[in-house]
Amino acid sequence: MPFNAELAAGTLKQDRFRHYIVQDAHYLIGFGRALSLAAAKAPDPDGIVQFSRAAQDAIVVERALHGGFFRDYAIGPETFAATALTPACHHYVSYLLAAAYAEPFEVLCAALLPCFWIYKAVGDDIFARAAADNPYRAWIDTYAGEEFATAVARMIAATDRAAEQASPVVRARMHEAFTQATRLEWLFWDSAYRDAAWPL
Repeated sequence: MPFNAELAAGTLKQDRFRHYIVQDAHYLIGFGRALSLAAAKAPDPDGIVQFSRAAQDAIVVERALHGGFFRDYAIGPETFAATALTPACHHYVSYLLAAAYAEPFEVLCAALLPCFWIYKAVGDDIFARAAADNPYRAWIDTYAGEEFATAVARMIAATDRAAEQASPVVRARMHEAFTQATRLEWLFWDSAYRDAAWPL
C-alpha cells in the first residue's frame, strides 16, 4: 500500500501521518473498549487477565507513542476532540463494538485479531526496510518490538483456543469476522493516505 511503502521509505508526507495518528488514537479508544468487553466474555480467569491487560495497553502504551507525535505536531486535546472520526475509522470501531456486544467470545476474538497480526506483519516489514533516521522510527520500533510480538502471539493463541472449542457454525463466523476486520484494516490505511473525510 502507498501509505506503508512511503512510511518505510521515510517519504510519507507529514500531513498524511498526522491524519493517521489522530484517527488511530480515536480507533484505539474503541479498540480498548472492545477488548474490555472481550475480557468480560472470556471463559476463564486467564482470558479475563489477558484481555484486560490488552485493553490497558491499547490505551496506555500506544497513547504514549501517539503522545510524542501529538507534541511534535502540536495536536492538543481540544484539537483531537474536535476531529471527527473518518468514515473508515467510524466503520471499523462500530464493527468491533457491535461484535463485542452481539457476538460470542470466539467471534469477537477473530474480529480483534487482525489489528494485532497485521500491525505486527507491517511493522516487521517496514523495520527491515527503514533507515535508522526514518522520521517515523518511534512508530516502526513499537510495532516491530518484542513486547508487541508477545502480545500478538498471545492473541493468536487465544483465538486458536477459542476456535478449537467452537462449533463448525461458529468457526465459520470467526472466519467471516476475521476477513471483515482485515478489510477494515486495509480501508483504514487507504483512508489515511487519501486523507478521506465525510463528504457532507
